[in-house]
Amino acid sequence: MKIVVLGGTGRIGARVAALLTERGHEVVAASRSTGVDAVAGTGLDDAFAGADVVVDATESSAWDEAGVIEFFTTATGNVLAAEQRAGVAHHVALSIVGIDRNPEARGYLAGKVVQERLVTGSPVPSTIVRATQFFEFLPQIADASTVDGAVRVGTALLQPVAADAVALALADAAEAPVGGAVDVAGPERAPLAEFLRRDLAVRGDARRVVVDPAAGYFGRVVGETSLVPAGEATVDTVTYKEWLLAR
Repeated sequence: MKIVVLGGTGRIGARVAALLTERGHEVVAASRSTGVDAVAGTGLDDAFAGADVVVDATESSAWDEAGVIEFFTTATGNVLAAEQRAGVAHHVALSIVGIDRNPEARGYLAGKVVQERLVTGSPVPSTIVRATQFFEFLPQIADASTVDGAVRVGTALLQPVAADAVALALADAAEAPVGGAVDVAGPERAPLAEFLRRDLAVRGDARRVVVDPAAGYFGRVVGETSLVPAGEATVDTVTYKEWLLAR
C-alpha cells in the first residue's frame, strides 16, 4: 500500500514511517520540511496521489486554546478535503485518551476535540488511535505544573505509555484499518503525582510535588479517571522503569 504519514519527521510520525517502511509499504513521510503544509493546504494533493491510507500524526505549533483550535480546524479540514479529492480509502488520526468523555475540554485538549469531530464527520472512513500521556512528556508536565518552585498537580490517575507503543498502534491501524477508536496505554496506573516524583528523582530535580485537588492539567481541572482508559484498551508491556533502562 501507499501510506502517507503527516508529521512524518516528528516524534511519532518518524517512528510510524519507519515501521511501515520495514513492513514493505510505500511510505511518504510528509511534513513542512518536505513541502507539505497541512495548515496552508500546500503539497497535500501531490502527496496523496495514489495513496491508500493517510496517517495524521501532526502536532500543533501553538499551545494556547485558540491557537490549537485554529490549527486543528484548518489543518484537519484541509487534509480531509484533499483525501476526498484523491480517493484515499482510510484516515488514521492520533488523539488523546479521554477526549470522547470530555467534549467541553479546555486548553490544548479542546483542539483535539475539534479534530475528532471533523474526522468522524468526514465521509472518509477513519480509525482514531487515542493514547495516554507519553513517558517522554513527564518533564513537560512537571514544568507546566510548577508554581513558586513546586510542582502542583491534582488527584488524576495516569497510565503513561512509551511513544514507540503509540507509533506501533498507528502503524497497525494503517496496515489493517479497524474503524472507530482504539485506546493505547501503558501497563502501570498510578496518581500523576507519583509518576512525576519518580521522573524528577531520576533526573536529579529537587522540586517538590504537591497534590492539590484544585490544580489544573494543561489549563483545566480533570477528574480522577479522565486521563486513563475507561474500557477496553491496548495495553503495552513496557513499564516506566524498563523504558528508562532502555534509554
